Order: sequence, then C-alpha cells, then structure tokens
Amino acid sequence: MKVYLHSDFQEKIKQSGVGRALYHQQAALEKEHIPYTLTDTKDWDVVHINTIFPNSYYLAKKARRQGKAVVYHAHSTAEDFKDSFRYSNTVAPLFRKWLEKCYGTADLLLTPTEYSKSLLQSYGLHAPIESISNGIDLNFWHATDYEMKKFRAFYVLDENRPLIISVGLQIKRKGLFDFIELARRLPEVQFIWFGYTDPKVLDEQTRQALSTRLENLRFAGYVDREIVRVAYQVADLYLFPTYEETEGIVLLEALASRIPTIVRDLPVFDDYEANKHLYKFKDLADLEQTIIGILNQELPDLTQAGYAKVSEKSIGKIGHQLRSCYQRALKIAQERR
Repeated sequence: MKVYLHSDFQEKIKQSGVGRALYHQQAALEKEHIPYTLTDTKDWDVVHINTIFPNSYYLAKKARRQGKAVVYHAHSTAEDFKDSFRYSNTVAPLFRKWLEKCYGTADLLLTPTEYSKSLLQSYGLHAPIESISNGIDLNFWHATDYEMKKFRAFYVLDENRPLIISVGLQIKRKGLFDFIELARRLPEVQFIWFGYTDPKVLDEQTRQALSTRLENLRFAGYVDREIVRVAYQVADLYLFPTYEETEGIVLLEALASRIPTIVRDLPVFDDYEANKHLYKFKDLADLEQTIIGILNQELPDLTQAGYAKVSEKSIGKIGHQLRSCYQRALKIAQERR
C-alpha cells in the first residue's frame, strides 16, 4: 500500500492548521513505515487529500475513475469559515455546498474530532466518517535555556512581567478582538500574537483592530515553527480564544509544551476536562479572573495532566490509526469497482 498525501498550494498554506496537518501526516506515516509520496507518481493506491481547491476536487474524481481509494480529510467546515475573511459570512452557505461537493468524492472522510464529525453528519454526506486527531510530535516541543534567552532578547521581553501568547491566523474567529481587549485590561502583562493574514482578505474592523497600538501588545506576524516552539517555553500562559475549530493543532502544541493553557468553553474541546487538563472560560470577565489566578499561582498547575492527555494523540498512535483508515478505504474502493 502506497499513499499519495496531497495538499494544493502547500507553500502558501503551510502556516495554517491545514498546512501543518500535512507535515504531521508525513511524520505519522514514517513512524508507521507506510510508503507515501507527495507527488502524483501514478503508483499509489490511496490518495489522502487535505485541501478543497478545485484541483483537489478533480484529483479525487480522477482517482475514483481509476478505481483508487479516496480519503478526504475534512479540516474545514462551513461553521469555521464564518468570521474568518471579508464576506465569509455572506458566502458561507455557498462554501458549504462546495464542501459537500468535495467531500462527496470520498470513499472515507477523516475529520479531527467528534465535534467536527457531528457537523459533517448534518451535511447529509454518504461516505463513512472517522474522527482522528491531527496528532502531535511530543519530542519536538521543548527548548534549551540558550534558545529561550535568545528569544527574550530578540523580542525585548521584560523578565519581571508575565508573557501571554496566542498562535493563529489574524482573524476575528480566532478571538483576536478578545486578545486585544485583554491587553488593554492587563497592562502589566506582555501579549504577543504569532501568525499572519493578508490584510487584503480582512474586513475593515479586523484591519483596524490590527492597527491597535499598546505598549504591552505585539503582533509578531508569521514565524517559523522553530520560533513558535521556543515561544511556548518562554511564555507564562497560552491563550486560545477561538470561537470555532475542527480541532486546533496549536492547542495540541501548547499542551505538549507543558504551558498553562486557557481555551474558550466550546463543544470541540469537550475531550479536555476543565480544571483538570486545562482551564476554560465563558466570557471576558471569567477569562480575566482565570488569567490572574494562573499568573499569581492561585490556581493549580494543570500542565502535567494536560501533557498526559495530549500524549494520547502522539504521532505514533495517529500513524497506526491512519493505516486502519487507509485499509478501510481500499476495501470500500474495491467494492465500488
């Protein structure tokens, strides 16, 4: 069995969760000793498609005509498309139709969580759906003292003031506005947001938010994952204020980095128990009090329990699950020939 891992425009989307998922799949297949290719070498048996661009759709259709197995990875939903880019809410119904068209080509659909699986089941798709985490390389998320020292110097951090970070696209859905408001409310805390979105695709409200100038707030833009790796180790707290996700690879990264973590109380995070694996918040007032409690060490340290939980989604375990999924897709494809 040979797998064709496919993502269109990988170089352009590599900073997104979908782009990073491809690298996780490569690592998982390598650990499981599953042969794979990133180019259409013609000798593959299963195509594993990550993107929803037109070329991805036509590749799936072609693979079906050739009798090959199509595994479509449903990283996107109409729900997480909203509040993302200019006019995204207006075109969300059309986007859902396109998703149904793309995902309708699959022999087997993969999606990261039971939550996203439940959304897809409401779309009326015919292919079976498996929930499988994007996975995490537990060995990667650590840093040396030297790396952390260089990071603090580069970002001119005040070691006497705590640091809160977030990682993701600079869009409303990710909780960008809440992050900025927190920086206003907590001037004694340093805030850095890592991630970038082309301003041309953002609405005016988001562009204005990104022009906010506060002494304790910084938008670092897109940085290499090597820098993000160190950022998780330097920061005192990781905040993920997103309003909608299919999983959130950055959350896995934070937990693997053993950094105190706060997320919005959303169904997608039901797998993580509040006040055991991480902290959850319902509104800004709740979030502000939780942050203060963590930074003042008034709340329990949950990092070890969080690490133990995310260890269940290690790359090695994901590779074994992917093998089973590919075998299932091959069987389905054989039956439809």
